[in-house]
Amino acid sequence: MRWQAYHTPHSLDEALALLSEYAGAAQIVAGGTDLILDVQQGNHAAPQALVDVTTIRGLDQIVEEDGWIIVGAAVTHTTIEAHPRIRRYGAALAESCSVVGGPQVRNVATIGGNVAHALPAADGTIGLLALGAEVQVCTWNGVAVESTWQPLLSIFVGPGMNNLAPNQMISAFRFPAPGPHTGSAFDRIMRPQGVALPILGVAAQVTLDAAGARAVAAAIAVGPAGPIPFRALESEAILLAAPSLDDAAIDAAVAAAQGQAELRTSKHRASKAYRHEMLAVLLRRVLPRAIARARSWTTPAG
Repeated sequence: MRWQAYHTPHSLDEALALLSEYAGAAQIVAGGTDLILDVQQGNHAAPQALVDVTTIRGLDQIVEEDGWIIVGAAVTHTTIEAHPRIRRYGAALAESCSVVGGPQVRNVATIGGNVAHALPAADGTIGLLALGAEVQVCTWNGVAVESTWQPLLSIFVGPGMNNLAPNQMISAFRFPAPGPHTGSAFDRIMRPQGVALPILGVAAQVTLDAAGARAVAAAIAVGPAGPIPFRALESEAILLAAPSLDDAAIDAAVAAAQGQAELRTSKHRASKAYRHEMLAVLLRRVLPRAIARARSWTTPAG
């Protein structure tokens, strides 16, 4: 046995009180597709206890509230991929979750685990980042739970490292339900290696003016392109300044992203030069698809 205790709390209060009690010696588990393998392979120290959050009501739900789409941290990738509101409002997230591992992994792996693992290539994280997502961090103050919404990237420190304290956990994510003429998309290049290993992933969201000609909002997320998930801010600025989203504007955005991204060679994934070229390939797939979806925007039913 690699841990001494396994807890199944039924509330955030109970879960966070347990985490605080163990003072860093306990680990949250939901799907366990990353953590259990890391422990078995010696890449993560065996925790003294596991705190299973899948029994906490509400963490496995997707709701729309006050102009936000809220996704519980224990929602699986399969659920996200198939959810009609996510597919309509956040296609980039649905598409990114659809390529995580294989079907067996997606059926149990959760979006909270994907983000908390803090890998810059995490597909779900890239999808969320392009949608302007925020993360809800819950903190145990010794008496009750305090919850705050904060920018998604605020919890990232470096590859495989987040800044959550032993008395904190992620409970949900939210992104604005997009207004008219908004579309998003995701694509990636992967290396099959037991499970699909991302070489590079790109997500984008674009909002157009009423004529469908110019961008009035744009977000581009890339990973891995640095120690944490990456926003191509210079590319976004180029799209917003362009008089039209033609090939020239996309080419300029591609060049800016290639110049801004911190790409490196990985013996397990690909060379820096290859990633440099594939960034252009992916952006030329994702941006036109997001723009086409924005131009075909219709008022959602319900």
